[in-house]
Amino acid sequence: MASKKPKVDPIPEGMHTVTPHLVCAGAADAIEFYKKAFGAKEEARIPAPDGKLMHAMVRIGDSSVMLVDENPAWNIIGPKGLKSSPVTIHLYVKDVDAVVAQAVKAGATVSMPVADQFWGDRYGVIRDPFGHSWSVATHVRDMSPAEMKAAMKAMAPG
Repeated sequence: MASKKPKVDPIPEGMHTVTPHLVCAGAADAIEFYKKAFGAKEEARIPAPDGKLMHAMVRIGDSSVMLVDENPAWNIIGPKGLKSSPVTIHLYVKDVDAVVAQAVKAGATVSMPVADQFWGDRYGVIRDPFGHSWSVATHVRDMSPAEMKAAMKAMAPG
């Protein structure tokens, strides 16, 4: 009689359905930046023989973020190599002003200053030194769809 394989959870413990996987020119440096900027905790690091990271993972709050070094030979290119990124990673935090200030101190640049927004969040956007865009927010007010629509209309020009 063949032995049964133990049942494996299809989503590993501690993971969520969607997990960002960032390509970085300097993934090891990115890990250190995310530690300083967002209080990330390193969970995994697998270097290739040349020292570049084949895989790494950090936890920011309750979420994992995977990282890998750029590798043009495998068509793995990050935002610096592409000269841009169409993706923004959203980060909810308890104090958006403090987190954005901490990230800027660690080397991020502000793309959109933190301000109260019509949808009820205090919100800003930063770009990390590796070319990734992060929107950072603290929810400050619950609003109905009608309230959001009216607030958006009131801020529209003309």
